[in-house]
Amino acid sequence: MLTADELERYARHIVLPEVGGPGQAALGRARVLVIGAGGLGAPVLLYLAAAGVGTLGVIDDDVVALSNLQRQVIHATPDVGMPKVDSAAATIRRLNPHVAVEQHHARLTAQNALGLIGRYDIVADGSDNFATRYLVSDACYFAGKPLVTAALGAFDGTLTTIRAHERGADGKPNPTYRCLFPEPPPPGSVPACAEAGILGALAGIIGAMAALEVIREIVGFGESLLGRLVMLDARAMRFETLRYAWDPANPLSGEHPTIRDLSGHA
Repeated sequence: MLTADELERYARHIVLPEVGGPGQAALGRARVLVIGAGGLGAPVLLYLAAAGVGTLGVIDDDVVALSNLQRQVIHATPDVGMPKVDSAAATIRRLNPHVAVEQHHARLTAQNALGLIGRYDIVADGSDNFATRYLVSDACYFAGKPLVTAALGAFDGTLTTIRAHERGADGKPNPTYRCLFPEPPPPGSVPACAEAGILGALAGIIGAMAALEVIREIVGFGESLLGRLVMLDARAMRFETLRYAWDPANPLSGEHPTIRDLSGHA
């Protein structure tokens, strides 16, 4: 039952027929884990908190740096030097005291991933490296959890939803992250953010889209990004969508899987 304060806070959601009271209640019951409190995680956390997601978990082992503030809008200048999970939690509590925040000041590893992910209903990955993206996607598969995963380049971004632990209407398994990107690029071939740079507002656009996708997955309206990769070219402000499907040769859920646990991840 929503309180009078919550009815007013979420009024613009509740009047939407696609959301309504039941949808808002579903958001209030939901537990979402956000990987990273950086450029993507910041808007994801802010918009999910504003939307009334009941419990937000955030995992990040980093501290706020001055160079983060150009795009990581959940942090502010006085937060420099503070653990990002603490800074993010403080901002979320100021924004919406109805949201419970669970802070995990740690790096996601093969040892802690399944235990952590298993405590949540859905995962939003805003990590900034390929090793973590593959670890998160494999862990979500083994834990049986849906995943909304986004990535950024200097002037481009991508977003998709993965439910690799389920089957589609055709009876075939849903695609995995490895069906879309079979192998990570060679180490050093993709420059890090500090080297290549990144347009700050781009992180806000893709992060807000990721939050929207999480909300749609929880409430259940519209068409999921399952099997679709949305790509944004910020230089031309052009969106494109790539469709992808289950690859029988993928090593995770293919016909002859070779990945049976997370032991292959460092």
